[in-house]
Amino acid sequence: MPQSKTNSQNDLQPHATQELEKSDRYLGRDLSWLAFNQRVLEQALDEQTQLLERVKFLAIFTSNLDEFFMKRVALLKRQVDARVDFPSLDGLSASEQLKKIRQCVCKMHEIQTDLYENCIFPALAEAGIKICHYETLDKKLRQQANKWFVTDLYPVLTPLAVDSGHQFPFISNLSDNLAVLLGSDDLDEPLFARVKVPRSVPRYVTLCEDDPVLVPVDEIVSENLELLFPGLKILDVVHFRITRSAGLQDEEDETENMLLSVEAELKKRRFARAVRLEVPVGSSRVIVSRLRQELKLSEGDIYERSGPIEYLGLYEIADMEHADLKDPVWAPIVPTPISEADGDIMRIMRERDLLVHHPYESFNATVVRFISQASRDPDVLAIKQTLYRTSRDSPFIESLIRAAESGKQVACLVELRARFDESRNVRLARMLEKAGVHVAYGVPGLKTHCKTSLVVRKEHDGVRCYAHLGTGNYHPKTAQLYTDLGLLTCDLAITQDVVRIFNHLTGYTKLHSYNRLLIAPATLRNGLMDRLKNEIDNAKAGKPARFFAKVNSLEDKLMIDALYEASAAGVKIDLAVRGFCCLRAGIKGLSENIRVISVIGRFLEHSRIFHFADGCEDPLDGQWFIGSADIMYRNLNNRVEAICPINDTRAKARLVRIMDVLMADHKNAWIQNPDGSYIKRTPTADADPLSPHAVGTFATMMWDAKASTLRSD
Repeated sequence: MPQSKTNSQNDLQPHATQELEKSDRYLGRDLSWLAFNQRVLEQALDEQTQLLERVKFLAIFTSNLDEFFMKRVALLKRQVDARVDFPSLDGLSASEQLKKIRQCVCKMHEIQTDLYENCIFPALAEAGIKICHYETLDKKLRQQANKWFVTDLYPVLTPLAVDSGHQFPFISNLSDNLAVLLGSDDLDEPLFARVKVPRSVPRYVTLCEDDPVLVPVDEIVSENLELLFPGLKILDVVHFRITRSAGLQDEEDETENMLLSVEAELKKRRFARAVRLEVPVGSSRVIVSRLRQELKLSEGDIYERSGPIEYLGLYEIADMEHADLKDPVWAPIVPTPISEADGDIMRIMRERDLLVHHPYESFNATVVRFISQASRDPDVLAIKQTLYRTSRDSPFIESLIRAAESGKQVACLVELRARFDESRNVRLARMLEKAGVHVAYGVPGLKTHCKTSLVVRKEHDGVRCYAHLGTGNYHPKTAQLYTDLGLLTCDLAITQDVVRIFNHLTGYTKLHSYNRLLIAPATLRNGLMDRLKNEIDNAKAGKPARFFAKVNSLEDKLMIDALYEASAAGVKIDLAVRGFCCLRAGIKGLSENIRVISVIGRFLEHSRIFHFADGCEDPLDGQWFIGSADIMYRNLNNRVEAICPINDTRAKARLVRIMDVLMADHKNAWIQNPDGSYIKRTPTADADPLSPHAVGTFATMMWDAKASTLRSD
């Protein structure tokens, strides 16, 4: 786990070690991920962060952890049950990992509770946001709370008894529940009932509009249970929350009718096995035992929590209209070339490649406009696009439908198995098909994860193709929160490759060679390996040898071994890995030339960048790529991914700047220790207060974006 306190030591010396055991060469994926999520939690500890942003990080930490249990813990439990106890990279069996996961999670729960109760809660009160427990309310406010319960909530609630005539009710994933023990003078045994607090009501109820007080909804329900069970005594109440597995079909599933298969699996997910039960400390053992028995959980699956059970309700607090307690709203910049061309994207693309950096630069004014302009252009013959995740009100769907209805050839690859977006993608696929869009669902056995768009246009000198290749999803909302890169180009060699990708995705083409793009699973792994081998050869020959990668996750064993080999040969390696990293940096004789940082802050670092020196001292002269793939086995082997070369000198210069800013960050960056823990960097005493060294990645990139509008590119 990472340390809670920051450390002024900014560069860690390599740790000497004897020849490592095989299992000591790597960090386990799941424990490394938990270390990442604690770095997220640490953002809520930072008093320099605006108060409501700290509240949001508390909720994000919980949301992340929920997904971890739904996916990773559920997978490990399935392995244990099936007695397929394959060890992780660090040599731990699934059962050993589950024990360590529980230890780590319990420690983080303690940190979260202490932070909320002793820091955030009083700070909110001081700022005028009063969250009060029902028991502390005066008589007038209690009456108001009770009146709200009777008029607004009571008709919605459905108390469910559990006895010989009523089976134990289904409890949905992450729902907010009260388990109740009931008694009366004429009963020998207490009765058991469950009350679900519906998602349609807020988690915090506002009382007294003149001087607002926020009360947790579960407490109001708990104090009014007599109305739900008239004539019975409330013997005990436990607020609880369960987490269920989110496991769907394997990524290798080759079901012929993928749409119907995913729809069927979504129905199964609702009733998937429970993997976690959260209850308050000191809860009734009778109730907890009953829940554990009915949900078929072990003692190790029960997590007793101090403080709130439902931390996701803090999103409601974070969204309150208190501009003084939040980061200033960032208005994305329209890139200068586009504003000078009156928004004509394709005109700019004919003149030059355009690299866009979101959310610093506007997603709507670039990528959304590109597809929208194409859908209205009478000279456009065809539009093709991959959709992995997008918003419910996606402007891309509107544009694709408009294009199809106007007679253009429109093809859309919808990835139905995008985790947690399956249901939405099924609906989008149905909508597109109804409008006449040719909808494909990808290649059996592979998830389609590449972010690509193709526009085919008839022009005076023939047909020309335009393409967008990005690192992030075609999702306008996350484009305001995630950092991503996109290349808008009509470079013939690249667009020919994009045509091949779509032919592969929608037809029977099985191409294994491309002009410029590195495509998984065909050419990406070997393309990266060959370039790393070239860096090793250059290092041995005394030439400049360097590798930089910015990714979300690094887990692939073969790539890690290649990086170790490159480090031993003298290649200088800088890795910006936001999430989990199974490589161990800074070990003498193994990875002493490798530095790993993780940048956590206002925007989620999502872009993927790869750089090879290729024997050149100046990074501008080396090779640069952006794309959709992380350095994970699934990305290199089980997904369709696209990594695109960046050839334009101006675009390369922007990538060099991003690399330099990330690696200089001493405000938002954490540096990895050889044991896998992380220490937060802090600015040195002599740091220029306006430099990225002092203000960090996000502030610097915002300043760069604003400054770019003052000069021509």
